[in-house]
Amino acid sequence: MKNKPELLAPAGDLERLKVALLYGADAVYFGGPSFGLRANAINFTMEEIKEAASFAHSLGKKVYVTVNIVLHDKEAKKLISYLKQLEDTGIDAIIVSDPYVIEMAKKHTHLAIHLSTQQSTLNYEAVSFFKEQGVSRIVLGRECMKEEIQKILDTVPIEIEVFIHGAMCAGYSGRCVLSNFLTDRDANRGGCSQICRWDFKLLDEFDKTIEGERDFTLCSKDLSLLRYLPEMIDMGITSFKIEGRMRSIYYIATVVSVYRKVIDSYLADPNNYHYDEKLEKVLRNCANRDSVPQFFHGSYGEECSYYNGREEVSNQDFLGIVKSYDEKKKEAIIEQRNYFKEGDFIEIFGPHHPDILYQVSEIYDEEGKRISIVRHPRQIVRIPIDANLEEYDMIRIAKVCSCK
Repeated sequence: MKNKPELLAPAGDLERLKVALLYGADAVYFGGPSFGLRANAINFTMEEIKEAASFAHSLGKKVYVTVNIVLHDKEAKKLISYLKQLEDTGIDAIIVSDPYVIEMAKKHTHLAIHLSTQQSTLNYEAVSFFKEQGVSRIVLGRECMKEEIQKILDTVPIEIEVFIHGAMCAGYSGRCVLSNFLTDRDANRGGCSQICRWDFKLLDEFDKTIEGERDFTLCSKDLSLLRYLPEMIDMGITSFKIEGRMRSIYYIATVVSVYRKVIDSYLADPNNYHYDEKLEKVLRNCANRDSVPQFFHGSYGEECSYYNGREEVSNQDFLGIVKSYDEKKKEAIIEQRNYFKEGDFIEIFGPHHPDILYQVSEIYDEEGKRISIVRHPRQIVRIPIDANLEEYDMIRIAKVCSCK
């Protein structure tokens, strides 16, 4: 029997945390009120962290809190008290990058310590060093290749966490100062303004503009290792990590559910496993950038980045979320997220049932009045459907439908 890896998902708030866990994540990670690397995220209060830990533990799952900024002296004075508060919430581990945080967490708490990808750990010597410092898990840099990961796994007995999906950084796992230089927003303290996604004029050695299809960009394509999960499972990696604490509940539900299906399918019958191309299409449809394997097989090239001709189209597939289901009336109560109407073919997916293809035949507003179009943001509507849906089931556009 092969070891089952942990599927680790991001959580920008309590709603996204619950969605991630319900859709198949084994653990979630998020930022607390201080010392995290997502300044623009809502982040969690201490009371919300307690609620998150309690909810996750009720499902037999785990929560990790990021404490991974690079500290300045004025913040170091507040660190010990903060770490003790985190320990009191019942979380399972903290994710850190600053060696001082490791030292203080060991000295003043019993918290498990995971080393953040911000340390850009790419070799077994560095992994061995941080293990000696008291770290129980290493989140490898996203630039680590398969052979390097295997060497680490074979050399150092420690939990290894690897990113499998999400945005990439133009620098080594976040070690970039373009944001600081151009906007005075510190990339390594949660304020990155994503300069690598800006458009620039490209000049030659004579300062003459080099003309292309569009202005030049440093933007990396996203990472996706869906196709390579079987070989990663065989390697013995502890945890598969999804990036995206700022992403929507639809994105989280879609990505987590797809990776969950592939992991479970392979573990159920490795010898007869077949990669499902349809799942890859579902992943691509929920994001607005292309995704590639990046560094995993050591073939990083021009196909891994956008240089010009880049186009990011806002995704409109997500139509709504099920708030509740009335079994007597056979009626779903939906909160709208995008325009849809009577006659549209939709697909309903959730953590506890196969995907459902359905043609919308009737729509009613909250007062019971029949309407033909749902076009108001977060409008609450009722749709008759005999399907026993559940809270947090999602509705998206059906790309291909065989409904009669």
